[in-house]
Amino acid sequence: MRLRISSVIAIAVTAMCTSSSVFAIDSGSLEFATGNKTKMLRLGLQSNWDNKWFASNGTHIGGYWDYTLAQWRGSNFQGKSGTQNLTDIGVTPVFRFQNDSKKGFYGEAGIGLHMLSDIYDNNGRRFSTNFQFGDHIGVGYVTKDGWDVSFKIQHYSNGGIKSPNPGVNFAVLKAGYAF
Repeated sequence: MRLRISSVIAIAVTAMCTSSSVFAIDSGSLEFATGNKTKMLRLGLQSNWDNKWFASNGTHIGGYWDYTLAQWRGSNFQGKSGTQNLTDIGVTPVFRFQNDSKKGFYGEAGIGLHMLSDIYDNNGRRFSTNFQFGDHIGVGYVTKDGWDVSFKIQHYSNGGIKSPNPGVNFAVLKAGYAF
């Protein structure tokens, strides 16, 4: 199973790298999240897509690639008072409903691939794989000078690849800046 997951990730990364816009980093972000007695701090770099789908009345659906590196700290490791620290590397395509100016309020959703440095086992939730899907839905606001502030709910699970698959949810605050 690990070989197949690694192959899928390698194919996805290769496909992303064939697009020249993947290497154009447009913004950076810092996120703080909490859920299931776990705290997360995440750094991200974003690469905007040039697409404008369903353009109407000054709005459209666009999106970006979100490349992230996160540190998780669980405070109830294996159901006890110990801690568990994990590193998470992820890539997520994110769709955003926004103004044509890319300023003001927006709504977004994404489903990405994440690889954890170890099996998550905190507060009665033990993952069965290091590979996880991370999906989110959120709302935010971009100021005229490029600051992006948002709130999102994020869910991690392996999508039923292997049991058990309890998943974990996070409430996430994000601050970003467009270069």
